[in-house]
Amino acid sequence: MLVSDFHFDLPNELIAQEPLPRGEARLLAMDRRSGEARHLHVGDLPSLLRAGDLLVVNDTRVFAARLLGHRVPSGGAVECLLLGPAVARDPDGSSVYDALVHPGQKLKPGARMRFEGVAGALSGEILEQRFFGRRRVRIIAEPSGSVRDPDALIDAIGHVPLPPYIKREDLDADRDRYQTIYARDRGSVAAPTAGLHFTAELLEAIAARGVDRISITLHVGYGTFKPVRVESVEDHAVDPEPYEIPPAAAAAVGRARAEGRRVIAVGTTTTRALEDAAGRNDGIVRAGRAEASLFIHPGHPFRVVDGLMTNFHLPQSSLLMLVAAFAGRERVLAAYTEAVQRRYRFYSYGDAMVIL
Repeated sequence: MLVSDFHFDLPNELIAQEPLPRGEARLLAMDRRSGEARHLHVGDLPSLLRAGDLLVVNDTRVFAARLLGHRVPSGGAVECLLLGPAVARDPDGSSVYDALVHPGQKLKPGARMRFEGVAGALSGEILEQRFFGRRRVRIIAEPSGSVRDPDALIDAIGHVPLPPYIKREDLDADRDRYQTIYARDRGSVAAPTAGLHFTAELLEAIAARGVDRISITLHVGYGTFKPVRVESVEDHAVDPEPYEIPPAAAAAVGRARAEGRRVIAVGTTTTRALEDAAGRNDGIVRAGRAEASLFIHPGHPFRVVDGLMTNFHLPQSSLLMLVAAFAGRERVLAAYTEAVQRRYRFYSYGDAMVIL
């Protein structure tokens, strides 16, 4: 299958640059088998669910992974985008991260950086160059600041890592809005965006329908924005992302499957974690930690997920291919074409789609 088979025309003005208030987005509800689409609002989601459904969400928390500072001693501007949680912690209190840095050509091993804020300052050092322009960097909180823990100081002085298609600087409001209300486990550099639509009131209405909800964790990496640069879909590889399925969540999924109840994933990240876990254990989702390296594209046999809520994705992206694998390429592209015609808002801060 060709990557070009997943192209669609999207006017730039439909790429959402600002979020709507939570719960006010539009919702395209699509029948998985017929492709029939209904045009609703996110607040209508409870009416589409039924007693016994199991809603699975990703409770990862986005951290302020974008650091802006200057090089030492030259003073030139530098940007450092941390690509996930620390890969190591040293006895001296420093943390080691994988990162993208700019300007890359001037930041070779041994180069030093400094990032300042009200709560204190971080010192950074390039340790090594890695694949695809990545660097391994050591970050340490300087002793003069009020916050000494590197992670806490990163969260205090860093910037929200908004996706590259949002063409503006982050605002204080993004610290709340680019985060689900149930976010718990720090570690993502991109939000699980389908979850951004939920309010406490919406979750209460869903529970009142007799729908159970469980949380798993998948830390979203920068690879979620990785373009597909090959011609054949099968030649693409996705970046692995760490996930954890708690014992209670694994048990709930197992009961739902045994009883014939629907498992509905909120987001492609949740889908990927569940399907990766099932693929490792003959269709059974077991508790534990792993890295999701599964690339879901048409032809994938879904073992767990019966329904999917998701935002609208980039043309020719791996996330669009996952949605097409779930509901059929032609049906999904037809729904996307209709969404464009009806002026739906696309991508992270955009409208939503639910496939049941």
